[in-house]
Amino acid sequence: MKRILKATLIVAILFSVAFSAAAQKFGYVNSQEILAEMPEVKQAEANLEALQKQLQKKGQGMVEKLQQDYLAIQTKVEQGLLSPQQQQDEAKKLETRQQEIAKFEQDMVQQIQGKRNELLEPIYKKVNDAISAVAKENGYQMIFEQGVLLYFEPAQDVSAKVKAKL
Repeated sequence: MKRILKATLIVAILFSVAFSAAAQKFGYVNSQEILAEMPEVKQAEANLEALQKQLQKKGQGMVEKLQQDYLAIQTKVEQGLLSPQQQQDEAKKLETRQQEIAKFEQDMVQQIQGKRNELLEPIYKKVNDAISAVAKENGYQMIFEQGVLLYFEPAQDVSAKVKAKL
């Protein structure tokens, strides 16, 4: 009976050791913190801000010119210098320019978004490659984003290792 008990105990210990050895190792990173500390991201954001200011300045110039032309036409109408047909023609021209400004604003948003993707995509790839390398070097089966976790152990944070890899 003791032999069976010992054999069962040994088998149970072996299974628990084997199960522990096969246990998965998980970690997490705070990618926003990592990105915020990267000089490449700061440079990309500065470039995007400069582009945005440049485009906004151009758009503002278009709006100011439209307002000036509107006031000039309004003055001519008040002075009786434009016939009803000329007033309609001028109104159509102003409306067309207003639509051009709206289209410019839409294009501006798309252009900024495209530039953002162009500048940040290589940086995101670099961070993801560093995360993959840390996972492989340290035996992690999975690394999660900290922002989506409901509970985490601070000891499982691999952000510092990823920063060091970058």
